[in-house]
Amino acid sequence: MLSNRRDFLGKMGIATAAGIMSPSFLIINPVAAAEVKAANEKVGHLSPEEVAMDEEYWKSIQRAYTVSPNIINLNNAGVSPQTFQVQEMLDKYVRTSNEAPSYFMWRELDMGREPLREKLAALAGCSPEEIAINRNATEALETIIFGLNLKEGDEVVLSKQDYPNMMNAWKLREKRHGIKLVWLDLDLPNESDEYFVNTYSSAVTDKTKVVYITHCINWNGQFVPVRKMADAVRKKNPNAEVVCDTAQSFCHVDFSYTDLGVDYSGTSLHKWLCAPFGSGMMYVKKDKIKNIWPLFANDKPDSTDIRKFEALGTRSFPIEQAIGYAINFHNEIGSARKEARLRYLKNYWSEQVKDVPRVKLYTSLKKEYSCGIGSFYVEGETLQDIDKKLWEKYKIHAVGITIEHFKHIRVSPQVYTTLYDLDKLVRCIKDIAVNGGK
Repeated sequence: MLSNRRDFLGKMGIATAAGIMSPSFLIINPVAAAEVKAANEKVGHLSPEEVAMDEEYWKSIQRAYTVSPNIINLNNAGVSPQTFQVQEMLDKYVRTSNEAPSYFMWRELDMGREPLREKLAALAGCSPEEIAINRNATEALETIIFGLNLKEGDEVVLSKQDYPNMMNAWKLREKRHGIKLVWLDLDLPNESDEYFVNTYSSAVTDKTKVVYITHCINWNGQFVPVRKMADAVRKKNPNAEVVCDTAQSFCHVDFSYTDLGVDYSGTSLHKWLCAPFGSGMMYVKKDKIKNIWPLFANDKPDSTDIRKFEALGTRSFPIEQAIGYAINFHNEIGSARKEARLRYLKNYWSEQVKDVPRVKLYTSLKKEYSCGIGSFYVEGETLQDIDKKLWEKYKIHAVGITIEHFKHIRVSPQVYTTLYDLDKLVRCIKDIAVNGGK
């Protein structure tokens, strides 16, 4: 599956149009595009892990962004910046739309949704008929959560470490429809497939209708073995369906929805894909589309057409069509190279502080259980003081996490992050460990 997907993406390349605009729209900065192309040719013989350590290659990638040179942004798991080209195309589509809104939006830009659906499906490793384009992971997943046919007494297995918006959506269904939520409290970080498989499958009964799994747990970057978990769930209850939150994993690691073996999923494209803010995607396995009621009604709510989930009325067509350029840039790097680089960056700073007295890591360093997101804590310090020193002395923007068993600082670099940036992070952590956060 993955090899076929890579072949397809390779054929598409950076010169594939996001929508139906003329070819002159394709390359905003020919010099930058040529530089990335030359850099790719130079490292073409290297493995993704070797390219991950080639700083000259990543300099060409970093120059595609317009991030502030005065702030070190290490909260890309929240939302990532767009490349210069994506910003320019978004602005171009906005300006074009304003020349005659109803004409350009509905008769021109709206025609670009089907080519975009194909590009997203190729990236996701599934059929275009299984992809709906929406605004974020919350919209995608709540469409699924509220669209499932569940009745009083039906059981849903989920964890206390899932994303709050999704937990709240399930709680609302519990309050409205009397379903039973079976809560798991995960011991994280964890480096055992058996632990996750057994924890989830042991909670499944003959009343279980849905098992909700977060592929990459937002709080500390923990990846879980979704396919093994889904297989174990179905072995115990063949009628149970699996919903997967891939907000933090899509375009972060190299996977396909087919390989995950889930029935439904939702993701945000403004995180690791670096698409415009407020862009997302929903995956529904083809034979499951009929089972989900759309969140926004249309004239055929029980149809088997994935497009029934896109009845939003007036939407931001410029945002939608600019997504295509983010995909082009991602494909120029390649999913495997990007994953290797993000993991390299996480391990780069983590390895340097893991043995420092008082410093505790809350993310695995193993490939199977983590990638670009890492987290740390300095014992004896408050999160507020750590965050204050990160910002005031080193101008590092990260995020403090306090939820359930978590009490740490989450660090999430992106492909534009330099080793110089992470060296400053390491100096700051060591400074706090020795001199305190104040």
